[in-house]
Amino acid sequence: MMRTVAICGVGLIGGSFGLALRKAGFSGEILGVSSPATIRDAISVGAIDREATLGEAVAQADLIYLAQPILVILDTLPMLDAAKPGALITDAGSTKTAIVERARRPQRRAQFIGGHPMAGKEVRGVLAAEADLFEGRSYFLTPDTTEEANSDAVLEFRKWLEDIRCNVHLAKPAEHDRIVAYTSHLAQLASTALAGTISSSLGRSARPGAGPGLQDMTRLALSSYDLWADILATNSMEIDKALGDYIAHLMHIRSTLPLNLENQFKAASNFAKSLRDR
Repeated sequence: MMRTVAICGVGLIGGSFGLALRKAGFSGEILGVSSPATIRDAISVGAIDREATLGEAVAQADLIYLAQPILVILDTLPMLDAAKPGALITDAGSTKTAIVERARRPQRRAQFIGGHPMAGKEVRGVLAAEADLFEGRSYFLTPDTTEEANSDAVLEFRKWLEDIRCNVHLAKPAEHDRIVAYTSHLAQLASTALAGTISSSLGRSARPGAGPGLQDMTRLALSSYDLWADILATNSMEIDKALGDYIAHLMHIRSTLPLNLENQFKAASNFAKSLRDR
């Protein structure tokens, strides 16, 4: 039974997970492994109960939740072999293949399952954390086998995810990375490229013509490169394929200007409506 949770990396995602657990009724202890300043903020907003070293957290926790940047998660995983039997280790990284491969350690006593909540903001830090950040959002779990997905520890974790009102989806790590290359990573790069294109072409003279549509389209361009550098480094092949498809679509639109775009508009509109139909 999950009595103690350790959140490694108590930022936006880790902090929101702690707040969401509390809102869902979790009454156990929530430990935080992070920088001293982050720990102070996390305690002040109620995301964790107290600070712990990584060694203390690994020894005590029934659930170890890795919410650090991807490359930090990869560095942390080899340090978790002392996790107690029956514990569950999971992560919230935005790419899965490299993490799941690193997590395969036969000598480890605890189970690992990859995870990724499809939630976030363009701002970072625990002070931006929200108890409802995951509500109604997809949450990927990436087990290697059916048996892993149905272990007691994973089934209990899945129940907590359902209690915080996530929509849980199972996928192989490679399939997850292929999907999010289109649905998340391409969206970020498209927003970044759009903002960069307008900035280089018009500069400050673009401001009088910038309405809410442009603000919507460039919201993701506010994101920090520090976060995205790890994502781009660990999913570059799938992102390259997604960019190739997007560029081909743009070239097709360009080749048919100014006519014959009705079908593209209809198809795109139908897809956009389906994303908003919850």
